[in-house]
Amino acid sequence: MNQWNVELYQEKHSYVWEYGSEIIQMLDSKAGEYILDLGCGTGELTATIAATGAKVIGLDVAESAIARCRQQYPQLEFIIANGRDFNYPEVFDGVFSNAALHWMQPAADVARCIYQCLKPGGRLVAEFGGKGNVAQIVNAINQVMPQSNYNPWYFPSIGEYSTLLEQIGFEVNYAALFPRPTKLIGDARMQNWIEMFAGDRLRCLSTDEQLRIIKEIESILRPDLYSDGNWWADYKRLQIVAKKPGG
Repeated sequence: MNQWNVELYQEKHSYVWEYGSEIIQMLDSKAGEYILDLGCGTGELTATIAATGAKVIGLDVAESAIARCRQQYPQLEFIIANGRDFNYPEVFDGVFSNAALHWMQPAADVARCIYQCLKPGGRLVAEFGGKGNVAQIVNAINQVMPQSNYNPWYFPSIGEYSTLLEQIGFEVNYAALFPRPTKLIGDARMQNWIEMFAGDRLRCLSTDEQLRIIKEIESILRPDLYSDGNWWADYKRLQIVAKKPGG
């Protein structure tokens, strides 16, 4: 997704980086280390890594996100690049990624770039959408808009992604797939989610038609994902820690 609504993301979807605190602890970056934040978004976790004393570069394909990073954290380095074809030969001690790898395809190309940019002994520490992530939301979108066959993400199982990494040369040290039902923020909560993460399927339609479709999607989801006045997203997250041999 090269274009990113940074205002909507920061105002209504801050949980995306707030949930990153656990994976930040798993990274356990140290002063003097060189870390790549792959798919850095608006840079909040990049800044958190930098606060540990590590040198960090934030990378994202979305120009609007990188512009916001540079505005918020002018002391840090951010670059615009695609996760599937960036090139930093064996320079990083660690690659960190939160809620981003599921946007980057082909996944094998992304994993090769990660492997190539790590020093021998370097580590990948990542969390992203795993098998079954937002399945109910995606199914509802496709039920209302069957012509779209909407599913732009890569949501692998533990076995699928671990095998992919091992075929490239990684040693997988830890992998977990778990549900994380997430309460959405704001007044138009499910509408905001759809507009943020699936809006590219709606932009060709009139405003009235977009709202009609969103309301129909909400009516399908309401029995399962709406309770006590709150909308919930049916997230399932995959956490991975893998090492490049050597070092």
